[in-house]
Amino acid sequence: MPFSKLGLSHGALQGVKAAGYTDPTPIQLRAIPLVLAGRDIIGSAQTGTGKTAAFALPIITKLGQHGKLRALILEPTRELAAQVETAFRDYGRFTDLRAVVIYGGVGYGAQEKALREGVDIVVATPGRLLDHMEQGRCKLDHIEFLILDEADRMLDMGFLPDVKRIIDRCPARRQTMLFSATVPPEIATLAQWALKNPETIEIGRRRPAETIRHALYPVADDQRDELVIELLERTEYDSVLVFCRTKDRADHVAAMLHRSGHLVAVLHSNRTQSEREQALRGFRDGRFEVLVATDIAARGLDIEDISHVINYDMPQHAEDYVHRIGRTGRALATGNAFTIMTADDKKQVHAIEFFIGASVPRVKIDNFPYKYTTLLDPEAEKRMRTMGRRRR
Repeated sequence: MPFSKLGLSHGALQGVKAAGYTDPTPIQLRAIPLVLAGRDIIGSAQTGTGKTAAFALPIITKLGQHGKLRALILEPTRELAAQVETAFRDYGRFTDLRAVVIYGGVGYGAQEKALREGVDIVVATPGRLLDHMEQGRCKLDHIEFLILDEADRMLDMGFLPDVKRIIDRCPARRQTMLFSATVPPEIATLAQWALKNPETIEIGRRRPAETIRHALYPVADDQRDELVIELLERTEYDSVLVFCRTKDRADHVAAMLHRSGHLVAVLHSNRTQSEREQALRGFRDGRFEVLVATDIAARGLDIEDISHVINYDMPQHAEDYVHRIGRTGRALATGNAFTIMTADDKKQVHAIEFFIGASVPRVKIDNFPYKYTTLLDPEAEKRMRTMGRRRR
């Protein structure tokens, strides 16, 4: 079914056509009619499924133009907030709707000016939005649409108390949508409190794309650095995204790779906005060949053509394994993902394999000075070595 059959306004259809899209994704096909019908929604969907348009297009259709703040979208990170605001601008370019993005790490001036002049749509991170609300610069009295995007990430970052304070300031009569790649108990409780009789939409891929070749690389914990350097030296790559679990670990890996002669940028929540933007621009245009990032910083980033992903640390959640390695192998291109595995990761590896419904090959690199190889299946070791050579 094309977008033209979903009941969207002429302006929204012009916007989506100008953006180059003709057919809706599964989540758009299911969510747009529900939003237009006034239903609350819980959308369990990963980044990359098209969920932004799933709520942006029907909101643009229903808003009209009144110069009052009537749609609020909460995002966990500056990058996601900026991307969603850009999407609203793109899809709403043939309307008179005004959108503004509000996040920390930058000055207040431009944000204050936009709020003072009047906006229809605010895309914001919780902390900076509360700052504006406490100073009386942003009132939520007329909110008709509230979107809690990437709710599980807001939980991980400790934003739920701020989110609840913001929801308390919104009118009870509103339409609320919650989107989350996973729905842990805390998010389920939030949904029960914030949403009314919601419709649940589950869209997502539990298995990695078939275009992604992925494997585990067992090693002693104190040989992680050595193995990552060896993988990069033995691999022909265009661009590499390295995932780390913590900010300190990301800084360590970036410094280590820099000392090894690699052009590296780092991305995590302690970096300033200008540092983040510089890192992303440099990675996109090829000035940096490696980008080291935490899960939170990398969530939802619009980066195409990543040839390789390296998981320096095992992801905290099994679902994040699919999300991380899904950064490569996009648009039918072939991608490769290497995941470092230590003895302490056995439980998490079991959870990942249970989640995706398949075992992940263990690969041993020839002529690497392993301290031990007990994590490899002895009977499969020869087969794994052959697979590793074939991938290189």
